Amino acid sequence: MAPVLTTVTDRVHFAQTDLVNWTLVAGEDGVTLIDAGFPGSRADVLESLRQLGFGVRDVRAILLTHAHIDHLGTAIWFAETYGTPVYCHVDEVGHSKREYLEQASPVKVAAHVWQAKWLKWSVAIIRKGALTHDGIPTAAPLTDDVAAKLPGTPKAIPTPGHTGGHCSYVVDGVLVSGDALVTDHPVAPRRGPQLLPSVFNHDEEACRRSLATLATIDAEVMLPGHGPVWRGPVRDAVARAQAATAEP
Repeated sequence: MAPVLTTVTDRVHFAQTDLVNWTLVAGEDGVTLIDAGFPGSRADVLESLRQLGFGVRDVRAILLTHAHIDHLGTAIWFAETYGTPVYCHVDEVGHSKREYLEQASPVKVAAHVWQAKWLKWSVAIIRKGALTHDGIPTAAPLTDDVAAKLPGTPKAIPTPGHTGGHCSYVVDGVLVSGDALVTDHPVAPRRGPQLLPSVFNHDEEACRRSLATLATIDAEVMLPGHGPVWRGPVRDAVARAQAATAEP
């Protein structure tokens, strides 16, 4: 499915697809991408930029919530081809460079493919480049000085758990939660605010602690890495996720 682009604020725009989302933060001198889809999402990422009147050279930086291939994929191409700066939390830099890998193993995913929705999802993401193992050698930590110069002046909110250095962002009063808190996923057991299935999380207990961190964010809109926009207090989304997590 082509990305559905939603204008959230004058600056912030949300690109949603059936597999993964990304956020565009527009400024007078360019745009910041937060996450960048799969390697095979390139055409969709470029189309979302085009719809806002931007081209590839207008991307000032790409911020990663984390370095799973469905969020860093097209950033590999931007960095290699155009030298676009790519930033993430300091604890996620090594992961972005592929000095190590923190993601669900094919064996663990294969244990679920007898379920139709898991099989359908697995085929879809492989077609989008999910088996790509490239990293971004130039990935660097996002510092306050760097953030201050980017469109939207994003504020980093460390939310480890899904990966060791997962980071959410607040920009223009909007929370970009990445995979720390999602509202749906092709293999999720239900719709609505939730943690991803535990097979995808590096540290499940840290995921729960990061939910508590997100509950302190004073924002009325949340843009997740998977699923639709959440409109309403973020603490309410967190409460729903915590309730779902507590269910037997």
